[in-house]
Amino acid sequence: MARQKAVVDTAGQVSRLDSFKKAWKRDWQLYILLMIPLAMVIIFNYASYPGMRMIFYNYKPARGWAGSKFVGLDIIKKVFTQRAFQESLGATIVFNVLDLLIGFPMPIILALMLNGLRFKTYKKVSQTILYLPHFLSWAVIGSVAYTMFRPSTGLVNMALMKMGAITEGIPFLTEKWHWAVTYLLINVWQTMGWGTIIYLAAITSINGELYEAAMIDGATKWQRTLYITLPGIKGTIVTMLIMNLGRVMGSNLERLTALGNTQVKDFQYQLAVYIYQHGIKSGKFSEATVVGLFQSLVGLALVIAADKIAKKLGEDGLL
Repeated sequence: MARQKAVVDTAGQVSRLDSFKKAWKRDWQLYILLMIPLAMVIIFNYASYPGMRMIFYNYKPARGWAGSKFVGLDIIKKVFTQRAFQESLGATIVFNVLDLLIGFPMPIILALMLNGLRFKTYKKVSQTILYLPHFLSWAVIGSVAYTMFRPSTGLVNMALMKMGAITEGIPFLTEKWHWAVTYLLINVWQTMGWGTIIYLAAITSINGELYEAAMIDGATKWQRTLYITLPGIKGTIVTMLIMNLGRVMGSNLERLTALGNTQVKDFQYQLAVYIYQHGIKSGKFSEATVVGLFQSLVGLALVIAADKIAKKLGEDGLL
């Protein structure tokens, strides 16, 4: 039996090798092109893993590993007991959860609305307009936002005053509670169009005969959406939700810098700002590495937990 198994394994290896040779001969250009992004992933993602030992050292780049002092868990304890880290962690969790609650359903709703449009030209123009914000940098978005939302000379406040809706300018970006709402809504505007592409692609895979049968049975547009479209894209929704949960501990430094200012520093001071100001800018690379690793591990744990829950509920999951 062992000999037969060895013969089968050898034959299988030869067969796979022959298949690879045929595939390489047919598509060698594609394999070579694939090597470029693959090499970038290996260099920038996996090759950096040995550097994670920095969390156990008081690392100084000028001294290198040999000259940096080994401190064990002292850096980790120091980071987690710092008030600045705790405050930035709290702000990050609050705003990312709000981003998820407010921003996650919007691409789904938008995709359902666009899918219901029958005038194709209007549908294409709407899709293009909605996708465009995704390609704007946060520096551009922040500049435009501050121009539009100034309390006295901003376009939005001037328009509201002329309509008589308000008597004095609203501090959209200069008062922390107004800033929080504006910050969240701008992100929805910037991301919802791109997320819609995924759901529209999922909707197109639904069998059209289901809609025809429902129309014959007298189902309304709302009923067709509720009982055909949404169940048809449920797997995509679950997958996207799991992926978004993995980013709950993350934060975007570019977004925070573009929309932040000293008047809203309590809400602006999230983990990305903490890592930059307290870690990289101050030369405390070990502390920045601890926080970055903490974000990654929590994100991974959330993804795995959400995937298991999804599978228990009967979905395919992600992993």
